[in-house]
Amino acid sequence: MQGGVTATQLVLDAGTGLAALPDLLGDAPFTGRILLSHLHWDHMQGLPFCRSIDRPDAEVSLLVPVPSADVDPVQLLARSFSPPNFPIGPEGLVGDWRFRALLAGPIDETLSVAQVVHKGGVTFGVRVALDGSTLAYLPDHALHRGTSAVDRRSAARLAAGADLLLHNGQYLADEQGLAVAYGHAIIEEVLRFADECRVGAVALTHHAPMRTDDELDELARRFAHTPGGRPVTFARQGVPIDVGTPAAG
Repeated sequence: MQGGVTATQLVLDAGTGLAALPDLLGDAPFTGRILLSHLHWDHMQGLPFCRSIDRPDAEVSLLVPVPSADVDPVQLLARSFSPPNFPIGPEGLVGDWRFRALLAGPIDETLSVAQVVHKGGVTFGVRVALDGSTLAYLPDHALHRGTSAVDRRSAARLAAGADLLLHNGQYLADEQGLAVAYGHAIIEEVLRFADECRVGAVALTHHAPMRTDDELDELARRFAHTPGGRPVTFARQGVPIDVGTPAAG
């Protein structure tokens, strides 16, 4: 995606990989929005460890998922981001920080979110539409054989016709029990879902931590395409993925 929202203006989630943001920005501060899909540690622990956002000239609007409009996003964030769990709280981040409650629905003309099923708190999927291209971002979504029709419809509204579906692909069909226990997805179900939503391409992320690189490479060869022929990429740290041109029917 080019123009409008760029890598310098929008970040989706803030895990430990956020420490690499200066590789994109150089010496410039971050000025823009960081949207947290949910508040599990692996999606927020990078906030105090990124020099692009924790500096006096940074300008950050942090969108924090909340269960209802009356919940203070700072207080919710501080439940795991404050002493004794961490030396500082959200108010200790340096720069111009604005903490915004994130609720389901459209945020503006480029961003919208909807709640999806994932274990342990409110979790949002995100749709980013910009310059004629669309990204559907569902990094933690319990998509398996037990997923309800209601949840599938909610997720499908985010993904419908997207040029790229970025989805967690942690487990395989014979690991259904683990997928249910941890609230994550089965690769085969994700690829069927991608065909149902008529996306342009799929990028699988949030790989199972017990798999070796060789095992992931083998899965990438095995699942190079969806059953309907859509290309599938296994995301790798530090390797860019092009959202591409608008998806065709």
